[in-house]
Amino acid sequence: MSANMLRGAAAVVGIAELHYRRGRAPHGELRMTLEAITRACADAGVSPRRLDGFVSYAGGGHDGSMIGAALGVDDVRWSTMMWGGGGGSVAAAINTAAVAIAAGQAECVVVYRSMAQADTGRLGYAKYFYGPHYLAHGVGSPAQVCALRTQRLLEHDGVPRSGMRAFVLAAYRHAQQNPSAQAYGTPLDEDTYEKSRLITEPFHLFDCSRESDGAVAMVLVSADLARELRPDPAYVLAGAQGAPGGYSALIDNDDLYTSAGFTGAPGRPGVADRLWAAAGLGPADVDVTQVYENFSGPAVAALIDHGLVPAGPAAGEVLTVDNLTAGIGALPVNTSGGNLADSFVNGMGLAVEAVRQIRGTSTNPVKDAKVSLFVGGPMAPLVSSTLFGHHDTL
Repeated sequence: MSANMLRGAAAVVGIAELHYRRGRAPHGELRMTLEAITRACADAGVSPRRLDGFVSYAGGGHDGSMIGAALGVDDVRWSTMMWGGGGGSVAAAINTAAVAIAAGQAECVVVYRSMAQADTGRLGYAKYFYGPHYLAHGVGSPAQVCALRTQRLLEHDGVPRSGMRAFVLAAYRHAQQNPSAQAYGTPLDEDTYEKSRLITEPFHLFDCSRESDGAVAMVLVSADLARELRPDPAYVLAGAQGAPGGYSALIDNDDLYTSAGFTGAPGRPGVADRLWAAAGLGPADVDVTQVYENFSGPAVAALIDHGLVPAGPAAGEVLTVDNLTAGIGALPVNTSGGNLADSFVNGMGLAVEAVRQIRGTSTNPVKDAKVSLFVGGPMAPLVSSTLFGHHDTL
């Protein structure tokens, strides 16, 4: 199957998300997963028993056979876990669901993720790619690895730190219009941002994502069935994933060090290049973007990698609060508030917001949005992106 054969073959017809403040979920991960899936099926207008494909990512503990049995499905035809650590594979999970449908391996696939502190603890540390070259020097958390790369992005590449600040302030501005956001009712100003405590240079408190308890689910079906189920499906136009040149495991990869992992090794197309080629579109065609921000710096690097923001000092001309705000700017980003100001269930809530923009149901809608970009886990061991489109784009 060539990459462009995925274009428009599958569509998202059902979405659901539950999120609570960290440690305050009323139920464990399994029950929340089942609840999110049944809600997404209700949104799609299909019975949960109709599901025949299950995809998750980042090592979630509830596999398709377990979930399928609990839902009483007739047959589990596809069950996949996407590896890669953190939220880098969240878009890859959506891409895999679309591939399963396009290849005829499944007909109705749910992508899901759940997190609960009481069940599995938090994601404040990770052991999946920290070798002795990191650990021997006291580097053992995602924040520290991303901080090293971000500091060089600022010092070597000349991207202004003001761009990170603008990214954060725009997220909090969007959250004030989203009643379900954890930062709703608590706007953030520049002075409060600058005076917040340093976590690991250059990240201050508000540069870091907030972890939440909760569960998120997304139901995909074939394009033909999608048109029967609802008038506003979000079609998968393209998807790409990768980990170029040992990106996460190596620290001497000068050509890639300040990227978010979406650029290719020298002479080879990267994740972003493959995404645009498969979709037959480019950065200028994107109406709205949701970019996984474990921390603000990697998100800025991801926008640069995808060609939405220029590299170097010129990035500051694009990364302004107004320009990143829906209804005002040319580059609306993270319109629910994102991982920073809305919620963080390993980043999948951003994918739901990407679909809401196509439907026109976001609390910060981008008028006539036809192309919606979702970027997963920048600076993770594996990174991925998905491009959603309105039926007018097919």
